[in-house]
Amino acid sequence: MTCEHAKDQLVLEAYGELDPEQQAALALHLHGCPECVEEQHALFAITGVMDNDPLPELSPNLLAQSRMRLDEALDETPRLPLIDRVRNLFTATWHSLSNAPALAALLVGVGFAGGSGLSHYQAAHTAHSAPTTVVVQQAAGSSVGSVSGVTQTANPEIVEVHYSRITPETLQGSLDDPQIRQLLMTAAQHGKDNNVREESVSLLANECRAGHKCDGGSDAVSNGQGFRDALLVSLRYDKSPQVRLKALEGLQSFVSSDQRVRDVVLESLMRDPSANVRTRAISMLEPVHADSSVRQVLHTVSTQDENPYIRTASMQALEGVDGIQ
Repeated sequence: MTCEHAKDQLVLEAYGELDPEQQAALALHLHGCPECVEEQHALFAITGVMDNDPLPELSPNLLAQSRMRLDEALDETPRLPLIDRVRNLFTATWHSLSNAPALAALLVGVGFAGGSGLSHYQAAHTAHSAPTTVVVQQAAGSSVGSVSGVTQTANPEIVEVHYSRITPETLQGSLDDPQIRQLLMTAAQHGKDNNVREESVSLLANECRAGHKCDGGSDAVSNGQGFRDALLVSLRYDKSPQVRLKALEGLQSFVSSDQRVRDVVLESLMRDPSANVRTRAISMLEPVHADSSVRQVLHTVSTQDENPYIRTASMQALEGVDGIQ
């Protein structure tokens, strides 16, 4: 994903218009792009200010006039030449394919099958030819299909991860093993059910609370150390409130020191559908109540949230800040 495309996606994300697949792709891009992360922070600040101001009510006459002007402008717009329309069609098709990993994988599979069939045909119809060696390279992690289970053994340092390639396999190893760590992050994002994802995120959170290689970095994904980033993705995109609560627990110690963590916790406070998650987010923000962005979000929630308990908790948090000051 390019930065230009990511910035377009950030705007859609701010208004809740991204599906989970697009959100995951955007999160992967943000992990390695500080410039787009700054753009995201700026959008959060703008949407927070806009949420404080009530939207003006538009009159029916104004809407009707606007539609008429739009129709007139569209009628006056000259049609593109045929060559430009064809070019735009191909460009749109390419963007659709690039944003549809399943379809792209299907096309790759069809191409591979076709190439393999052609190779067999040539081998069967070519006499006295030298044998040909074909080397197929797989992308890293492509052999792991899904994670079906995570089990904590009697030894607190040993965990079993059950995952699938072509056939089910089981790997047992230390939580310091890079392969185990990578499988846990795969389970947190792509576990086949809520229980698998919850157990995986719980283990990631325990490692972060214990300070065991939880920091991300330039090579965090490749060496299995990006637990903090995996917890951020689970907090933002997982559909299970229990998984999101586990992710919050693992991120608690980073609220004061990591601006990204603070921003995602604030986003959860404003937008998470679970009252339990939002209540936990309020208590997690206590060490940073003096931060202006935190106070602004607490003020918005205390006056606009639909849940009276959440409004009361946010108001009490603000009163505690005023008392300290």
